[in-house]
Amino acid sequence: MIVIQHEPGEGPGTLASLLRGARLVRTFAGDPIPEEADALVVLGGGMGVYEQDRLPHLADEIRLLRRCLEEGRPVLGICLGSQLLAAAAGAEVAKAERKEIGFYRVRLTAQAREDELFSGAPGDFVAFHWHGDAFTLPRGAVPLASSTLTPLQAFRYGSRAWGVQFHLEVDEEVLGAMMSGEAELVEAGVDPSHLRAEGKRELPRLREIARGVFARWAALL
Repeated sequence: MIVIQHEPGEGPGTLASLLRGARLVRTFAGDPIPEEADALVVLGGGMGVYEQDRLPHLADEIRLLRRCLEEGRPVLGICLGSQLLAAAAGAEVAKAERKEIGFYRVRLTAQAREDELFSGAPGDFVAFHWHGDAFTLPRGAVPLASSTLTPLQAFRYGSRAWGVQFHLEVDEEVLGAMMSGEAELVEAGVDPSHLRAEGKRELPRLREIARGVFARWAALL
């Protein structure tokens, strides 16, 4: 299994216990993207899919994602990872009208009730969001979740690849690392102290949902 991490602080969070033995590829440290993977997790990051000229590893990640899709490998993309997966599957990724940062409710679609990962999750729940980009639904993909600001929050492509725009993996450590970007929070009109207070309330609930979703993904391995 390959896990791609783009930012020093944005690790696998609540996913970590299911990734023992995985090879961690840290693009921020200059690690090269491998050409193949038996299973692939792509985490978040502050860059955009459209920055491939500045960050060539993004093109390498899309190439690896396409190979995994062609070979039917288990794939899980989170935030930037979901955007890269969408691009690999032929969808468009671009800046959203405004950033979505904070704890906001996501609503599962009717199709999610039969999805292998999300069928055991509540029909709606509060999740953590930190993204400024959005993507269209890849052709043939199944929409799984939405929020008020972002109509497409999660999708399944084929039978073994999932993209999740919101940060289902976030825990106290990951949230603390992301909160170091307070300037971006203030610019987006988000009160950092309020966000921390929300985290104390919401993270335990989100952890329980994440545990079930991630365990069902790990069962595919």
